[in-house]
Amino acid sequence: MIKEKKIIKHIVSWLKKYIKKSKLNGFIVGISGGIDSSVTSYLTAMTQYPTIVLEIIIGKKKYKTLSQKHAEFLISKFSNVRFLQKDIDSLFDFFCENIISNISQNKKNKKNMLALANLKSRIYMLILYYYANINNFLVVGTGNKIEDFGIGFFTKYGDGAVDIHPIADLYKSEINILAKELNIIREIQEAKPTDGLWEDQRSDEDQLGANYKDLEWAMINENKQNNFVSKKEHRIIKLYKKLHKKNQHKMISIPVCKIPFCLKQEKIKIT
Repeated sequence: MIKEKKIIKHIVSWLKKYIKKSKLNGFIVGISGGIDSSVTSYLTAMTQYPTIVLEIIIGKKKYKTLSQKHAEFLISKFSNVRFLQKDIDSLFDFFCENIISNISQNKKNKKNMLALANLKSRIYMLILYYYANINNFLVVGTGNKIEDFGIGFFTKYGDGAVDIHPIADLYKSEINILAKELNIIREIQEAKPTDGLWEDQRSDEDQLGANYKDLEWAMINENKQNNFVSKKEHRIIKLYKKLHKKNQHKMISIPVCKIPFCLKQEKIKIT
């Protein structure tokens, strides 16, 4: 069992030390109504530094979103929190109509559907960094350990483009424990994880083919011998390894082609 109170204190202290060293003014967090972004935004608010929570609206909403409810919850507790909500429908539609030919047909194509989902995430990143730049804020990542370093379940240069990762060393199950300790809205705690980027509102489990509990187990036990695991466990480990390998390019530094010294014609002179 994790020591949730001490972990919360440790993360808040780490955030305060980091921003003080960076000489920036505050934090901005993209909130989705999910448990990871809710916990992350609560922790940044606890630093007492100015914190913007930003929700991106995709598609017309006739009801109060979980992000709105969480923002109201934060504002009721912290005077340093400000809520922004931006609708990207027109921007997204403009891209589709002007860049993609035969958009109605392409939207049905599996690869193009994924590209469009990733596009939404990258538009989100542009807006986060715009507000971060004009306020001199840090963009805070909301990914957890299994997503960011296990299966690479994020958009490269989208929600993966951040300045700091306060919860990326915690598994999803551990985030759930922190959410309970922080008294995050129960509706958020019980919501099915989803990235909100798909028109059919598919869940993370729908996309991954397994739930986070099983994938966490596989991340910890991936090197177990076949004769020590059940058929289901073997399938989960196999799936985990497949996802990890497929998304490895997201989790490593950008490869740089190193030129051998003997191939360089001129030496760099330092004066």
